[in-house]
Amino acid sequence: MKFFLQCLQLLPLLVIFTLESLLKRFIPKKRKSVTGEIVLITGAGHGIGRLTAYEFAKRKSKLVLWDINKHGIEDTAAECRRLGAKAHAFVVDCSNREDIYSSAKKVKEEIGDVSILVNNAGVVYTSDLFATQDPQIEKTFEVNVLAHFWTAKAFLPAMMKNNHGHIVTVASAAGHIGVPFLLAYCSSKFAAVGFHKALTEELAALERTGVKTTCLCPNFINTGFFKNPSTDLGPTLEPEEVVDRLMNGILTEQKMIFIPSSISFLTVVEKILPERFLAFLKRKVNVRFDAVIGYKTKGQ
Repeated sequence: MKFFLQCLQLLPLLVIFTLESLLKRFIPKKRKSVTGEIVLITGAGHGIGRLTAYEFAKRKSKLVLWDINKHGIEDTAAECRRLGAKAHAFVVDCSNREDIYSSAKKVKEEIGDVSILVNNAGVVYTSDLFATQDPQIEKTFEVNVLAHFWTAKAFLPAMMKNNHGHIVTVASAAGHIGVPFLLAYCSSKFAAVGFHKALTEELAALERTGVKTTCLCPNFINTGFFKNPSTDLGPTLEPEEVVDRLMNGILTEQKMIFIPSSISFLTVVEKILPERFLAFLKRKVNVRFDAVIGYKTKGQ
């Protein structure tokens, strides 16, 4: 009862902050400069990571590019240099903690303190629980979430010391809404979203308000990550569109980016609508992609 009364006392603040939030939607947000910032991007050898590197290169950031694919990361670095930025390529296995730590040590010794960290590397296995091999499940978590802990532990101390920096978590809409035949992927992305939210609160509790956080949660992207993806939420996203939204979110210090924005609506209604209606709604969303099904019923 006491807690309920305390909540009622907060209603005036709720009204004020709601009006403030609505007003801010009509005021263009000031974009910060990232010129000269040391930006580390994992999974920068292709897709979203590569295009994000190009955008930072155009803004004259100093790029530190990680990927397990040597050819891909060198191509990205070469294009960043052509765009006028300094770029350093490292072959790093983001599923290996010791590789991350040793590579981070080289970065700090040879280049300097990273001030913007983009945890973009990811893996996915489109299969049901039984067709997903144990090593695949382990690798999904190692790359999609555990690597975020190791890179943050390596580079966050300098950001906190200077009270300046930015941690970017590339998650997924699947980090908010469960999807069949993506059990390991969804679980890892839910964890990545949780990492972002908890880290944001921890930085606030430690009064490191100069260290910003951003989390990207897009729908299917046309990068070949999924085979034949589709959903009635809208067409498969083009990588350029996603990176444009991501860069805008980073430069305006937006905490959560949903693409399309309708995903944020689904995350809200999932908590308040009846379960049977939610089942109907999810059928209407109609998420589809090619997947391997390993489960066999008796008699098959």
